[in-house]
This record gives sequence, structure tokens and C-alpha cells, in this order.
Amino acid sequence: MQKDVLILTGAGQIGIAIARRVGYGTKIVLGNRRQESADAAAKLLNEAGFDAVGTAFDLSSRESILNIISVAQSYGPIRYLVNAAGVSPSQAPIERILKVDLYGTAVLLEEVGKVIAPGGCGVIISSQSGHRMPALTPEQDYALACAPTEELLSLDFLQPGAIRDTLHAYQLSKRCNEKRTMAEAVKWGARGARLNDIAPGIIVTPLALDEFNGPRGDFYKNMFAKCPAGRPGTADEVANVAQLLMSEAGAFITGATFLIDGGATASYFYGPLRPEA
Repeated sequence: MQKDVLILTGAGQIGIAIARRVGYGTKIVLGNRRQESADAAAKLLNEAGFDAVGTAFDLSSRESILNIISVAQSYGPIRYLVNAAGVSPSQAPIERILKVDLYGTAVLLEEVGKVIAPGGCGVIISSQSGHRMPALTPEQDYALACAPTEELLSLDFLQPGAIRDTLHAYQLSKRCNEKRTMAEAVKWGARGARLNDIAPGIIVTPLALDEFNGPRGDFYKNMFAKCPAGRPGTADEVANVAQLLMSEAGAFITGATFLIDGGATASYFYGPLRPEA
């Protein structure tokens, strides 16, 4: 018997938390770079009463993206997409961050947008980092939103000499995720589907712990200590927002980015986290 399908990319805590909120009654096709991690996450969901299957998945590869879509379609119509895959500034060099977080996400939105079922919905997990860099020109923002996917990595401001370090590459990638979500939401709308972006701040996950123990660890610890919430967030708090966006209660929300960072970005521009402070 066919079911509506939820594609979940990334087997981390945020993606799993969202799947537990919105994945009941669906077939969850869970993609992760390592097959064993995908299988382990699927097993965790199945033992909680869900219907999940794991598959190897590489967000930087169009071929891999088309493969997970094909696997998903073998179970039924694709109604939901949750993209929680990616690499952080402490995990990868500049070129890899751009290929996975920027290019790969753009391709995923493009390809799923061609087949998403009417009434379907997608949520992309980006980052507060997209809000923490100088404004781009209108032309640069438009290019991030609308350039053909195979031309994205050739944009002049994404070349190695124009990117300071891995954090800057990550910020540009997340800015692209948000702009791309807006542009792709227009195309998804033609199919009667919606697409939104969630930009989390410091969320306690294994990836965040890598950052806490990395070269910018003190920076991140200071960030959540001086944000209005005074603490990092949890994966379940991100899932709260995703549940709203992917339910009928969010039926009028599409092409939007929801910043969920405990007020860290507000503090960065207008509070004790200001660089001048």
C-alpha cells in the first residue's frame, strides 16, 4: 500500500525531532552520508512506531539527490521534505561547505520542487549565520536566489579569493539557503505546495558540541550567554516551529525564514554581542 512520503536528509537530532512531530502516518525516507547512520536513525524511528527506511545520501551530488527522490517515489507521492543535512565551519574546508550547504541545498529544492505533491510542504534548516554578515548587493542576493544551480559555484563572489574563511563560506551558504527558499517557494506554489526555512541559533547537538570544542568555541559560548534567552536551544524547540510550518495552521506561510536563536542576532546588532561592544 502506498503512503505519503517524507524525505528527511540528515540523521541528526534536529531532523529526527522534526520527523517525530510530522512523520506519523507517512513513509519516512531518511538519507545520510553514512548508510549505517541512516539505518540507525531509521531503526530509532521504527522502534517508536514510525515507518522509516535509511539510505546513503550525499547532498553535494545531484545524482544522489535524484536517487533519494526515486527511492521515495517507490513508496508513494512525496508530500514532505525536511532538509537537515549539512556541514559546519569546523567540519569542512571552504570548497566542501559551498558544495554541500549552498549548491546541494539549491539542487535539492529544485529537484524535489519538480515532484512535490499538491498540498505538500518543505522545511529547510539553515542558520542564524546567514543574518550575521554584511549586506550583499541586490544583484548578489538575486543571483543566490535565482542563478541556475549549475552556475551557482561560478559566481564571482563565491570564488576562493573572495571568501575569508570557513565561517564566511558558511554564512554565504546559509544566506543562499534563505534566498533560494524564497525563489523556489514561488515555483513550489505553482504545484500547490509550500516551502519555508528555519534559521536556528546555537542548538545543542553533536555538531554544536564540535563547534564548542573547536577554534571558535569561546565565541559560541559567549553568544548564547549574552543572548536574551541566556542559553542554547534544543532540537525540540526547532521542531516546534517546523510543526507549525508543516501543518494546516501554517497554510498561509511560504517563502519565509524563521529565526530561532534566543535573540542572539538581535543582541549582535543591538545588544551586548555587537562587535563594537
